[in-house]
Amino acid sequence: MPDIVIMIVQAAVATVLFFVMMFGIGFILNMLLKTTWFPMILFAIVLIGLIIWSPWDKASNPSLDNIGTYTAIYYLPIIGAMIGAYVSGWAINALRKGGFKMF
Repeated sequence: MPDIVIMIVQAAVATVLFFVMMFGIGFILNMLLKTTWFPMILFAIVLIGLIIWSPWDKASNPSLDNIGTYTAIYYLPIIGAMIGAYVSGWAINALRKGGFKMF
């Protein structure tokens, strides 16, 4: 199998896994904290900050050179996780409108 096919499969699996993880974590947080969009805010503040900060090259000048090194493969799992966080908030909201008070 060519390397590009393997990379595409890995990106697809990672995107689905991040979607499922953020949906599950977001759903549980929404139930426990009685909020709807907390996982979206948490994702935006913590996870995206850590994803940008962790591979940052401290030796280079603080500029956009570091962010420019990311490719689409890096952004696909992040987008999948953001969609999972949004869908968890939507699911909790739909359950609350449906009359489920425990959510």
